[in-house]
Amino acid sequence: MATTVNLTVNGLARTVTVDSLDTPLLWVLRDVLGLTGTKYGCGIEICGACTVIANGQAIKTCDTSVGEVAGGTIMTVEGLANDADGKKAQAAWIAAQVPQCGYCQSGFLMATVAAMKAGHHGSSIAGELSNVCLCGTYPRIAKAISTL
Repeated sequence: MATTVNLTVNGLARTVTVDSLDTPLLWVLRDVLGLTGTKYGCGIEICGACTVIANGQAIKTCDTSVGEVAGGTIMTVEGLANDADGKKAQAAWIAAQVPQCGYCQSGFLMATVAAMKAGHHGSSIAGELSNVCLCGTYPRIAKAISTL
């Protein structure tokens, strides 16, 4: 039986219809709302490519159900352009030429912005990130983060 869920995504009130409240938030964002900046990586909350900010916390959406965040506020990488911390992080990423393939970078950016919103700055953010980059752009990520 289909269920409707209310969410605020990137500042917009959204109502989505899902088959189950157990549907991963990742698939709601990508397939229902068309926000494809959030990536599917491992599917088991390890790589972090699917990271978004939900209710002020960085979460991995591949294994978080839409029911867990129903009624909540979500920011995806598409919402960073309208957020002061997001703009600052994006500018740092560009200045440090961080992305190589870029697949993991939306998750890294979202985790970084969540840390900034929690009051962390500079190199202290790097120790909080558990995201994985297969291209090995860690030195450039560290350089970008050190400027925040």
